Amino acid sequence: MDLVRVFPNVHLGPDAQVDDFVVLGRPPRGRGPGELPLEIGARCTLRSHTVIYAGAQIGADFQSGHGALVREQTVIGDDCSIGSGCVVEFQVTMGNRVRLHTGVFVPEHSVLEDGAWLGPRVVLTNAKFPLSSRAKATLRGVRIQKDAKVGANVTVLPGVVVGEGALVGAGAVVTRDVPAWAVVAGNPGKVVGDVRELRDVDTGRPAYPGGTP
Repeated sequence: MDLVRVFPNVHLGPDAQVDDFVVLGRPPRGRGPGELPLEIGARCTLRSHTVIYAGAQIGADFQSGHGALVREQTVIGDDCSIGSGCVVEFQVTMGNRVRLHTGVFVPEHSVLEDGAWLGPRVVLTNAKFPLSSRAKATLRGVRIQKDAKVGANVTVLPGVVVGEGALVGAGAVVTRDVPAWAVVAGNPGKVVGDVRELRDVDTGRPAYPGGTP
């Protein structure tokens, strides 16, 4: 850990594993070193070049990939994983058992509920009117509800709610709210099915828990 930079007021839980070139507790703009605490729970694994800002709160069993970034005022629950190259901006809320795969972008005001799963290169957005005079005033975070799954290379527009248990197919552009348990695909995304009716192609059984027998 000789190459790790740890600012003041960083609190790591027991059994932490920290790789080289990790930065913990970097102060956000306008704040001094140690002014805000960084709390990370027990048994975390922080891989090389991870940067976590002061003011974040992270639960137990957290894992980061290489080059992951977590900004200030973000709250992350237990047993969460953020893959290599992910960016989690400030004021993001993540529940327990959330998974972000490689290269995911999560902007401020996003909410990811328990069990949310975002595939590689998913982009959540929050700016309804980029570069307008009211851009900051009109930011609207995306909400990914409990156990929803978002496939690779999906883009979700500002303020959209992806309902509980829903499945968004790879490459979709989601422009409106997704109902609970819906399957959505395409650009713009449209409802094409129900998760509870999906079958495993090998076994014929329901592909997801709670499916119709």
